Amino acid sequence: MTVDKGIFIKNIYYMLSYAFDIKRLRKEDYKRVAGEEFDNIYDLFAAILEKGVSQQIKQGLYREYVPMQEELTVMRGKPDISETMRLRVQRKTKLACRFDEFSQDNLYNQILKITLYLLARADGVSEERKKALRRLSVYFGDVSLIQPRNIAWDRIMYQRGNRGYELLLNICRLVITGLLQTTEDGSYKLLSLTDENMAKLYEKFILEYYKQEHHELDAKAAQVKWNFTAEPDKKMADHLPQMNTDVTLQKGDKKLIIDAKYYSKILVKNYSDSKEKLRSAHMYQIFAYVKNMDTDNTGNVSGLLLYAKTEDVLFPDGVPFEICGNSIGAKTLDLSKDFEEIASQLDKIAEYYFPQ
Repeated sequence: MTVDKGIFIKNIYYMLSYAFDIKRLRKEDYKRVAGEEFDNIYDLFAAILEKGVSQQIKQGLYREYVPMQEELTVMRGKPDISETMRLRVQRKTKLACRFDEFSQDNLYNQILKITLYLLARADGVSEERKKALRRLSVYFGDVSLIQPRNIAWDRIMYQRGNRGYELLLNICRLVITGLLQTTEDGSYKLLSLTDENMAKLYEKFILEYYKQEHHELDAKAAQVKWNFTAEPDKKMADHLPQMNTDVTLQKGDKKLIIDAKYYSKILVKNYSDSKEKLRSAHMYQIFAYVKNMDTDNTGNVSGLLLYAKTEDVLFPDGVPFEICGNSIGAKTLDLSKDFEEIASQLDKIAEYYFPQ
């Protein structure tokens, strides 16, 4: 019932519900999914897509104007002069036309179709679910089957007409970027959900949890500006890296920077010391964030490294320590617990740093 790091698969469902679309995943139609037991993370993804795509089909697949080019006997749209001349040379009595067509065959539906196709042929997804996904694929007959590795994810933009696709395409992206190992016989084996994908989900989940459950706090992924003590040389300043926090919580003049870390091993040994310690790069990073955000050295800015708990015997969970006047801490979030306990862990962090 678990995925990497001993995370309960059902908790992935709740993390997704906060990270992408809490209201939609908690609708009546999804309650059966929430109550099911899953032995494989991709069977969970297939269950969510089965419900979500079914709803989208009932509402109508998203259409948008797609540029087309065809050889026609009558003019449509604008003529392609060079192509039309080529047709004339070939003695063809057709016109090369360019026009826009209001079509279902767009990137959004193409991603849904290829994901249904992959999951319906993959190990780890139940036969019942595969049959359901194949039935849904019939409604995508006019949609092109694209190569998953060529998807331009950065072209996806959500607006009023396609807002319902946001959750579905985020699930698709987790599936597609977490799979695809093609075997010689043409079948697909689902790899475990990668640490990179889980790290992004973990980070987004924490931010959205605080946004949705702690309205008394201003929660955002804030950018930290370098706290220059003198006007810097602009050319040099342009070469400094940007500091973007995963989560920044604020109430009044107090701030907490949370750096969400998802690693298979939290503590590591240095070459010169046999003791396991926090990664130095993580400490330097959170310290830099805190000291540059606390521009007046008030001590009102704190930092917390929040690790997804692993099966390591040793892990950081002590009282935060004070460094140069600011509180710096490290804790773990145990994702192997029931979700109510995970929520309680996050609530206690807010209560500790922002007491009533």
